[in-house]
Amino acid sequence: MNRITNLEGKVAWQKIVAAYARPDLPRSIWQIVNTLIPFFALFYLSLRSLEISFWLTLPLTILTAGFMIRAFIIFHDCGHGSFFKSQRANDILGFVTGLLAFTPYYRWKHQHAIHHATSGDLDRRGVGDVYTMTVQEYLDAPWWKKTGYRVMRNPFAMLLIGPLIVFVIGERILPPRANARSPACGGPT
Repeated sequence: MNRITNLEGKVAWQKIVAAYARPDLPRSIWQIVNTLIPFFALFYLSLRSLEISFWLTLPLTILTAGFMIRAFIIFHDCGHGSFFKSQRANDILGFVTGLLAFTPYYRWKHQHAIHHATSGDLDRRGVGDVYTMTVQEYLDAPWWKKTGYRVMRNPFAMLLIGPLIVFVIGERILPPRANARSPACGGPT
């Protein structure tokens, strides 16, 4: 009985989300318009408001940052090839929104695909994931590694400091073995 109920629930959810499983050009264009136009308008107003008052600039930059996050969401969806039917259109828009989000599109797309392929698989850790130790690894680790792990797993560190490290520092430093054609350097995948 429980298995049948779960199966029926799964089928019901599949029907609900089916409308969102394919790109919708009018919806995609609307998302671009209602994200990029306000972003650029607010960015311009933020720059101009500096001539008037920092206290006027501060709320404008917070709003601008919100639209930058929306641009990153579009960037993310383009990386999955889900914003447009055309992969080329996804890549072009992903590249442009990557410039706005200060994140190299092809490198991120490659690493994010690895993240989805290996997420939760402790035997394939290391790319695009949050470092996770097994209980045994934690117990066997020296005190300083345990302390660092606990600090890193703190919500303040993970949700506020971690993204700054990843996007401000990590996305700007190329891996040592990168070459011009590798996805890590922005070359096509």
